[in-house]
Amino acid sequence: MKTGAAYIRVSTDEQVEFSPDSQLRAIKNYAEGHDIFIPEDHIFIDEGISGRKADKRPSFQQMICTAKLRPKPFDVILLWKFSRFARNREDSIVYKSMLRKQCGIEVISVSEQLSEDKTSILIEAMIEAMDEYYSLNLAEEVRRGMNEKFSRGGMVSQPPFGYRAEKGMFLPDENTAPAVRMIFEDFNNGMGIRSIAEKLNRLGIRTSKGGKFENRSVEYILTNVTYLGKLRRSKNGRSSDRFHTSEDTVVVEGLHEPLISQEVFDSAQSRRSLLKKSFGKYAHHGQTVHILKGLVRCSACGSTMVYQSAGKSLQCHSYSKGRCSVSHCISVKKLTHAVLEKIRNDFADFPLSIDISVSAPDEMPSENFEQLIQKENDKLARVREAYESGIDSLAEYRENKNRITKRITSIKSELANTHDHPIKTKRTSLHLSFSVLDNENVSPAIRNLILRTFIDKIIFQKTDHSAVLYYKL
Repeated sequence: MKTGAAYIRVSTDEQVEFSPDSQLRAIKNYAEGHDIFIPEDHIFIDEGISGRKADKRPSFQQMICTAKLRPKPFDVILLWKFSRFARNREDSIVYKSMLRKQCGIEVISVSEQLSEDKTSILIEAMIEAMDEYYSLNLAEEVRRGMNEKFSRGGMVSQPPFGYRAEKGMFLPDENTAPAVRMIFEDFNNGMGIRSIAEKLNRLGIRTSKGGKFENRSVEYILTNVTYLGKLRRSKNGRSSDRFHTSEDTVVVEGLHEPLISQEVFDSAQSRRSLLKKSFGKYAHHGQTVHILKGLVRCSACGSTMVYQSAGKSLQCHSYSKGRCSVSHCISVKKLTHAVLEKIRNDFADFPLSIDISVSAPDEMPSENFEQLIQKENDKLARVREAYESGIDSLAEYRENKNRITKRITSIKSELANTHDHPIKTKRTSLHLSFSVLDNENVSPAIRNLILRTFIDKIIFQKTDHSAVLYYKL
């Protein structure tokens, strides 16, 4: 008697004819009639999963891994139909060939039994081609149906925050719809996006996915035309996550009830536009290196504290995004002075030596590439600040970030090609002189590097304006 495995897959709960139980019954009936024993731990089931991609089916991958064991755990894999194994000819050929040649395991369809002569190869290939055609055609028909439904204002996606789905329509959710109106009202009355996110979190209101609100969550709501009684979708047929002004987004009148008026929505867009125009007036030092960069943490949530736009103080990064409810604003100058004074007192009675690796070319390139890179990094900092402040959308931030990152990569590549001098690396032991940390003529990046060699983190506590240093010693 042979040992077999059963693989069962259903795409949707509506496929009653193809249900796991009905497939398993057909497979077991075939096994009994052909002297094949199927252990319970050799029954692999993927429910509610498409057969288009094998790497998206966990039970299928588990079965393939099991088949590779030595000695081989089973002789055949039984399916109800070949379409259950794969609806992609490439996957089907790759995995069947691997199972047959490397593992000595055959794949058999109990309802599409083939003869043992060479014509069975053609028949099996035709069956697989028909299955793939059916899958592709079905997907196309589904997209066509969804596009038609969308053009008539019907629901083709999950309801956004403020709505619930009922009988194929968006209906205002009595619990969250008032929060949507509050967001627009607060924003139009001058409240910042971060402040709105903080207010929502403080009130215990959560997003549609149950998470805390962030800047981008509020920004998405402020630009979503669904709240006007409209629907938006990208031209390629996918639900659009971009803002209503995107060129590849189609907007149609929906069948659902609006939560806000056109006047309120337009007022919010006008304020967003004004903030964007005004944003360039303010200097940003978010990526400027200060000697405590990356070391200071918020005592409330543990997030790193970063420069505020004015460049003179640090603030909890999560507070800036609306996820932390406690402000930890502190002057960079005051905190730096206090930290250095603490270090000086702690190490007053014994010396501190630090090992430093120094890598440098024999000759520096003539052009100042470092300044060019720093300039691009400053741009990157500004676009990130614009996104975190709710000025730019996520799509706009990604586009700007990709453009600037490519430019930085290009400059670094050009720098590497300007000389062929070998890099000399040496290690040196440095006796720490506190005059180095105090010396403003020494690069902040170097002083920051020195601090990182023996400081793990600095916890700033807003309640009493104190800081706790954690050494690596």
